[in-house]
Amino acid sequence: MSERESPVLSQPTTQVLFPSALGPLGLELRGQTLTRLVIDPRGAERKRYVPFEERDDSDFLDEIFGRLSEYFAGARKNLELAWDLGASGLSRMEAKVLHEVAKIPYGRTRTYQRIANAVGHEDGYRQVLAVLVNNPIPVVIPCHRVVTNKSGVGSYIAGKEKKRWLLDLEKKGLETAV
Repeated sequence: MSERESPVLSQPTTQVLFPSALGPLGLELRGQTLTRLVIDPRGAERKRYVPFEERDDSDFLDEIFGRLSEYFAGARKNLELAWDLGASGLSRMEAKVLHEVAKIPYGRTRTYQRIANAVGHEDGYRQVLAVLVNNPIPVVIPCHRVVTNKSGVGSYIAGKEKKRWLLDLEKKGLETAV
């Protein structure tokens, strides 16, 4: 079964706005599966999300908020959230890139070129970059862990400053774990 045929898509959609160290996070869930995460949604898009503090009907949402809060505090290395890309309308190559990025361990980085090689597109590092700046589930699919070959961090869906913050958070998390 392809992701586009996923049974997750038949689940009711919940859209919640969570506070975070990166700014508000708009989460879209189908049942108990994350299908989209927007860092600091703006304008009409932001209005689609119900603020977390206005919802009191879900232990599951409390659990997600707790996991995200722990991650942003440096106390959690794996969010352990179920996610599905089926609602995103991604091509097979785009989904392949995101699945490869999801394998990058906490506190580690890979280059755009290494991801391109891993998915069989040796000349496709720019394609990898294009996929990552449109990642429908950033943070959970850790595209912030993909950097340039040079000393720079590269582009990020929420800007380079937030990417550096996430990389520093994870680096500190590894240092304290030793």
